[in-house]
Amino acid sequence: MKLNARKALMMGAAACFAATAFATASQAQPRPQVQQTPKSWSYEIQDGKRVPKGNRVTNPDGSWREELKQGNCVTIKERSATGEYKESRQCNPGKPG
Repeated sequence: MKLNARKALMMGAAACFAATAFATASQAQPRPQVQQTPKSWSYEIQDGKRVPKGNRVTNPDGSWREELKQGNCVTIKERSATGEYKESRQCNPGKPG
């Protein structure tokens, strides 16, 4: 009976060792690189969530201002603390060749 108990203990220890080695090996593999969102999209994906492209500045009162550059044009989006939304677009022609 001691022989059976010893075999069972050895098999359990081997199984535990194998499980630990497998878990460690799977964690050591590098994560796949995150693909870049296409330039034509208006947002990026960060941490699995959509984040608008552009540099948005949010103020403590809840108002914000964001500038989006598209080619020679700049779109400025603003929202006041009272909820008023304003969007303006300005395009500068390219330099003559």
